[in-house]
Amino acid sequence: MSAHARVRRGGAGTAVVGVFGELLITAGVVLGLFVVWQLWWTDVVALREQQQVLHALQWEPPPPAASAAPAPVERRDDPPVDPQPAFGQVFAQLYVPRFGPTYVSPIAGGVDREQILDRLGIGHYPDTAMPGELGNFATAGHRTTFGKPYNLIADLQDGDALVVRTRTTWYVYRVVSHEIVYPWQVEVISPIPGLKPGDPIPPLTERWMTMTACHPMFSARQRYVVHAKFDYWMPVSEGTPKELTDAGVKVIGAVGEGS
Repeated sequence: MSAHARVRRGGAGTAVVGVFGELLITAGVVLGLFVVWQLWWTDVVALREQQQVLHALQWEPPPPAASAAPAPVERRDDPPVDPQPAFGQVFAQLYVPRFGPTYVSPIAGGVDREQILDRLGIGHYPDTAMPGELGNFATAGHRTTFGKPYNLIADLQDGDALVVRTRTTWYVYRVVSHEIVYPWQVEVISPIPGLKPGDPIPPLTERWMTMTACHPMFSARQRYVVHAKFDYWMPVSEGTPKELTDAGVKVIGAVGEGS
């Protein structure tokens, strides 16, 4: 082979390597931008929309706490129960003191990923119990991306308060257990958690709340599940649960807070 031919072949090889290198760099940039979009921008957009949804509810705020006022009465009789929401209807707010003083997320009817979980925050499994109702008030939320309302689900501890607000009522649940299951183990959202599909449902005597999120982080292979039991309820018109006031949690619409 002549020296000229070797030079031409070497030049062509160098050009191919150069093009391949540029393609790798481009792919890396595209992948990096996708990661930024997935892990950061989706949070920005979803959190903005969820805050707009919360403030658009225009619910009456609880009365401001007064130092001389008696503590709100914790009621443990049968609480009021709202009807099942329409798909996409925001019917409640969730406050979790363990998640920080500014944490609040809307709860909407349905668990469709694109229309509910990616946009509105927490989804309510259709036909499961409503807040305060006998049975299992079952919910789902993202653990990463799109506002990630259940990002810290694994940090919850037994006894932690989960405080649900509807237009007129506060419902306080307390965490009792954690478990990790596979997506097909739907018994976690049964009226009695653990009751297998098809099993007869005995008379319901307890009020549960269940939180479900993907597990492990950045994977949908399993589900992280937290179960809580109902503790008490109180009308919003009578004040704010002590679990929120004692932790300095900002309540949407309260004077000087959450606005």
